Amino acid sequence: MADFSSRCEVCRSLLDEEDLFCSNCGTEPPHRREKTAPAIDVGRLAKTNFECSGCGASMSYDAGAAALRCPFCGSVDMVSKPDMPTLSPRRVVPFRFDRPQAEAAMPQWLGRGFWRPGDLARLAHLVEMSAVYVPYWIFHAHTHTYWTADTDRTPAGARGDWYPLAGEHRGHYAGLLIGASQALTPHETAAICPFDLDDGVAPEEVDLDHVTVEQFAMPRKYARPLARQALDQSELRTVAASYVPGRARNVHVNVRVEAMESEPVLLPVWIMAYRYRDRLFRFLVNGQTGQATGQAPTSWGKVALAVAVIAAGIALIGLAALALTG
Repeated sequence: MADFSSRCEVCRSLLDEEDLFCSNCGTEPPHRREKTAPAIDVGRLAKTNFECSGCGASMSYDAGAAALRCPFCGSVDMVSKPDMPTLSPRRVVPFRFDRPQAEAAMPQWLGRGFWRPGDLARLAHLVEMSAVYVPYWIFHAHTHTYWTADTDRTPAGARGDWYPLAGEHRGHYAGLLIGASQALTPHETAAICPFDLDDGVAPEEVDLDHVTVEQFAMPRKYARPLARQALDQSELRTVAASYVPGRARNVHVNVRVEAMESEPVLLPVWIMAYRYRDRLFRFLVNGQTGQATGQAPTSWGKVALAVAVIAAGIALIGLAALALTG
């Protein structure tokens, strides 16, 4: 898909081909009005829009909510925003993992990891828990990759330890997810993947007016370079694993992306805040599969013990070397 840019008729800001409205003034682009079957629909107006003064997340809430608290950072300093056109998802993946299941996943996750405090799972206290629909972009693309690499499988009679190879590879990617969240980090949005996107339904089939919905913070034109980086990394891994025999080094790929398309979706995430020894941490659970990720404290006592053991080992090796030379 060729890139296309124009300018807003009102404020003259630059517009991307798939912009649904001007990010500066909200005017619908002229190329949107000319299309009879738009690829992405202009969004609905959220009933009540708010922006968190703590983390900057923009979201919609149920208008009847008695108290508002940001599910991402726990702040209660929520500023009401005027209604503006918002990006409407093409699909919404409903919650399949219920609240008790998500809550039970937290102590199991906290109990893993050597570097965490031993009493973390026992003393962690759940403070806040919210079901949130988090925005993502889905990318679909074909790739044509030219690659070069060195392999340690040298032909008979070769003098060197490495042998150069080259080739090409064609790939197809469907369902590449790029997080469009303002509050969650790229690591967090990637860590709770994958989602079964075939489970998605039309937005009209999900009650989005009585649940927290984070609005799209990343336009497609900014998500596209991240998708291209992900495609490059995937092709690099594919070449090293499937096309280079033996051990590989100096693997390089030149990826040509063809027919890249995208669509906005909302995906279900349980967001929890827990407290451990007067500190707050965030924990996330995939609302469809139960995949979990989050923040956890480090046991600096274990770190100090590991450093001491390593230092003692180095000292013993040094003393042994001195004894042998002496």
